[in-house]
Amino acid sequence: IGNLENITFTESFLNSKDHGGFLFLMPTFQDLNELPLPNSPFLCGILIQKLEVPWAKVFPIRLMLRLGAEYSVYPCPLMSIRHRKPLFGEVGHTIMNLLADLRNFQYTLPTIDGLLIHMEMGKSCIKIPECRYSEILKLINSSNEHVISIGASFSTEADSHLVCVQNNEGQYQTQANSAAGQPRKVTGASFVVFNGALKVSSGFLAKSSIVEDGLMVQITPETMEALRQALREKRDFRITCGKPDAGDLEEDVNICWVESEEKVNKGVVSPIDGQSMEGIPSERIFQEADFETDDKLVKCTEVFYLLRGPDSTSTASHYQFAKEVGTACSAALCPHLKILKENGMSKIGLRISMDIDMVEYRAGSGGQLLPQHYLNELDSALVPVIHGRASDTSSLPLMMELFFFLIENLF
Repeated sequence: IGNLENITFTESFLNSKDHGGFLFLMPTFQDLNELPLPNSPFLCGILIQKLEVPWAKVFPIRLMLRLGAEYSVYPCPLMSIRHRKPLFGEVGHTIMNLLADLRNFQYTLPTIDGLLIHMEMGKSCIKIPECRYSEILKLINSSNEHVISIGASFSTEADSHLVCVQNNEGQYQTQANSAAGQPRKVTGASFVVFNGALKVSSGFLAKSSIVEDGLMVQITPETMEALRQALREKRDFRITCGKPDAGDLEEDVNICWVESEEKVNKGVVSPIDGQSMEGIPSERIFQEADFETDDKLVKCTEVFYLLRGPDSTSTASHYQFAKEVGTACSAALCPHLKILKENGMSKIGLRISMDIDMVEYRAGSGGQLLPQHYLNELDSALVPVIHGRASDTSSLPLMMELFFFLIENLF
């Protein structure tokens, strides 16, 4: 589960059939004082109603911000309220019907992580992280030639954010929610739609308007083609809205490529020795098999690439190798899950270092190496896998760390 992801229920939960699941999110501006907190990073789960589930699945930032507006918390509360009225009813008429599948959840609005939309008086700015270029390219190539629609992230740089509210008649309206005591200078938006169907005969260079909790920019087909080309070439682009002779009434929409200041894996440390993983690239690992004993499971969840060779084509093979190592290590730990968990070793790290003339690994939990008898069993499981990969020198040097979690099987 990641930020703004969810789990949903099909049966009654907490004595109510109206409870639909949990929306998980990373806290930002909320007051965490006096709360007992786990080690960072962590997610907070908010109980949601069944009628809110489509938004949690398709456009969770809308639901998060709507919760904030309802309970006067920015951007949203961390406390769940049971048996409350749902904040959305039947989906009805919303621009999201054109951008996502709110009925069967087969497709959704493509969202670029770290992309921010900032609106100020007389100008709007869409900030695209340079590291998301490949995702932008994929989005352009898969989108309709007349329309580009992009979902944005919640902006901690803005002091307020657009909120979409559904009234009692089922109509969608726009409000704004802001951080307490902050003047509203920069307002965030949750999505942008570039519509390339504006006719030259309209007399407008371009039009921008707020639609629900997003920004709609209507442009001519020629401007749309120029925008696509600028995105392909990773160039900044400016769209001037209004009429040619409007003067001071003009409004600019700027598309800017920015260096990402948000470091990945902020607050994550190695269970082996406490080494910081901040800024280190990682991938989620999905294991096909479960390793279970005594109603306890071991899950290999993520691999961190501390050092990789210069051959970028090896990325897929590194991931496959990590999965093989994860499977071998899980199988070796499986008979000992109960004792490991009882001894407080519920999060385990395995760090492997490989070069042409060197192969070694370390395994530990809570800042200490695992006891020797566990390492002996890991030897038997890991050595064949590691030496099989070490013969391929094209992917060396390589240093990676895998995280394993020991959890209870509740089902």
